[in-house]
Amino acid sequence: MKDIWARTTRSLWRGFALIVLSFVALQLYFVLRVALMIVIDPQSTTFQRSEAWRLLKDKHEITWSQKWVGYDRIAVPLKRAVIASEDANFSDHSGVEWDALEKAWEKNQAAEARVAKINAEIERRAAQQAARDAARAGKRKPASAAPPPAPKPVALVAPKVVGGSTITQQLAKNLFLGSERSIARKGQEILITFMLETLLGKQRILEIYLNNVEWGEGIFGAEAAARHYFHTSASGLGALQAARLAVMLPAPKRFEKRPDSAYVVGRAGTVMARMAAVDLP
Repeated sequence: MKDIWARTTRSLWRGFALIVLSFVALQLYFVLRVALMIVIDPQSTTFQRSEAWRLLKDKHEITWSQKWVGYDRIAVPLKRAVIASEDANFSDHSGVEWDALEKAWEKNQAAEARVAKINAEIERRAAQQAARDAARAGKRKPASAAPPPAPKPVALVAPKVVGGSTITQQLAKNLFLGSERSIARKGQEILITFMLETLLGKQRILEIYLNNVEWGEGIFGAEAAARHYFHTSASGLGALQAARLAVMLPAPKRFEKRPDSAYVVGRAGTVMARMAAVDLP
């Protein structure tokens, strides 16, 4: 019995040690990748590669627009607008704003609870309607008739999820991680965020972010966005143009259909009013 217990304990410790070593190796991999970005511009991100695969699978072609430009060739108004819109304390925080994360988590929990009640009611009504349809079909058809078709799938409501992530967290996720939502993925995102902040610094983080962030389907980076929407370069963007691009960032695929909508223009005015107070790295 003691031998069995000893072997089991050794196996558990070996398994635990393997997990720890794998975790450490993964973090070292991320550290090395981030360290290379001190001198090498990243050519693609995990998010971009997933988008390229999606476009190839859905549309059988990849329409892509992206051109890297250095930090000094990106208009100051765009830097100010993006920070004002996405992460007002970017120059001051250490990569994560814990209060914003906590508030976002509370809002998401409340939204999921509300949507769960709504979906339960939708499913209840759908079940009642299916029962009524089956009863009517049973009265009209003889017993030998074919069974009624299966009920159509019920369209359920999806919760509206808010972020709370800083620019550095967004970059960490886009560079290395997938779009799934879990505590483990969020923890890894935070670790990579601290790596970015420690090894690269704010200016380099903002430069990489602005050259890789999505501004529409297949449109990545400030230069491509400036050319696509305003037929100018990233260095030639004015304050209103920059503010409109910043407003698009939370949902670029939705806003690219109407980049001059009343919402985008109105929200851009709010962003412009905040730009003067932004501290650039």
